[in-house]
Amino acid sequence: MSDLSVAVVGATGAVGRVMRDILSERSFPIGQLRLMASERSAGTVIETGYGAVEVEDLAKADPSGIDIALFSAGGDRSRQYAPKFAEAGAIVIDNSSAFRMDADVPLVVADVNNEAALSHNGIIANPNCTTMVLMMAVAPLHRAAGLQGMVTTSYQSVSGTGNSAIAELRDQAEWFAKTPQALIDGGWEEPDHTVFTRPIGWNVLPFAGNEVDGGYTDEEMKLQNESRKILDIPDLLVEPTCVRVPVVVGHGIAATLWFGDPMSPDEATKLIDDAPGVQVWSEKTATPLDSAGMDDVLVSRIRATLGESGGINLWAVGDNLRKGAALNTIQIAELFL
Repeated sequence: MSDLSVAVVGATGAVGRVMRDILSERSFPIGQLRLMASERSAGTVIETGYGAVEVEDLAKADPSGIDIALFSAGGDRSRQYAPKFAEAGAIVIDNSSAFRMDADVPLVVADVNNEAALSHNGIIANPNCTTMVLMMAVAPLHRAAGLQGMVTTSYQSVSGTGNSAIAELRDQAEWFAKTPQALIDGGWEEPDHTVFTRPIGWNVLPFAGNEVDGGYTDEEMKLQNESRKILDIPDLLVEPTCVRVPVVVGHGIAATLWFGDPMSPDEATKLIDDAPGVQVWSEKTATPLDSAGMDDVLVSRIRATLGESGGINLWAVGDNLRKGAALNTIQIAELFL
C-alpha cells in the first residue's frame, strides 16, 4: 500500500497545513504526494514528511493517477474541481460545505458512521467542524437511548474562518492593549477589520457565519441539518446558536440533550468515555486551550437536566483544525486502505 498517490488540495491553507502534518504523523502510505493550491501559491516548495514537494496550480493540475484527493480549498473550488478528480478515478474527501447535504454524497464522522463512507460515488463529505465535535459526544448516547432533540450553543474559534481571521484576532488584541482602560470605561476606538463585521479582539460575536432565513446563520443551520444526516434522524429537533469567540483554536459546544429513554450522568459518562476518539474530563473542565493539537474530543460537565428529568447537559470541545477538519478527512481515507 506504499504506492498510493495522494493529493492535498488547498495545501497552503490553515487546514491543508494540518493535513500535511497528520499524514506524516499517522504514516499514511503514500508513494506520491501532490500539493495543490491557487495560482498565487503555485511553485512554492514545501518540506513534508514525504520529501520536498512543489505546489501545483489547481486550475492546471492533471488529476490522472490520483488515488485519494483531500480537499480543503473552499466550496467554490470543490464544486468546480472535485467532480473532475472523482471522474479521473480519485476518491475525493471534501472538507467544504459544497456536497454535505447532497443526497448522493455520504457525510461522515470517523468513529460515528464509518459505514456511510462505503456507499460513496467518488465524493465523501466532511461535516462542519462544530457539528463534528458535537457528534463525537452525542453519537454514543444516541446509540444507547435514541436522541430526540437538543439545544446547542457553540463557542467557535477564529481559525474556523482561516488564517486571515487568526491574524485579525492577534492584531485587534494588540490594538486594544494600547488603551486597556477603554475596555472598562467605554469609548474604545474601532480597530481595523476585514474578516469579521464587529471586533473579535476581547469580544464575543453572537453571530457566527452568514445570515439565512429566519434570522439564523448558515453555521447554525449546519448544526441542525448535518446532525440529522449523520445520525440518520430526519426529524431531530435542534435549537442552535453559534457564537464566535476570541480563541485561536478549539470549538466548544454546550448541549442539552433529550432521549427516547432516560439517561443518567453516570451512564452518559461511561458511554462517552468508552467510545473511540473522545475523552471525559471529570477532574478539570476541558477548554479550547486543552484541545489544541489533540486528536480526541474532550467532554466535561456531564450533568442531569434541571427541568424535565432524563436529559443530559454537557460541554464538548475539540481542535477544529484536527478532528474538526484535517484529521477526520484522513481518518475517512484510512477506511479505504
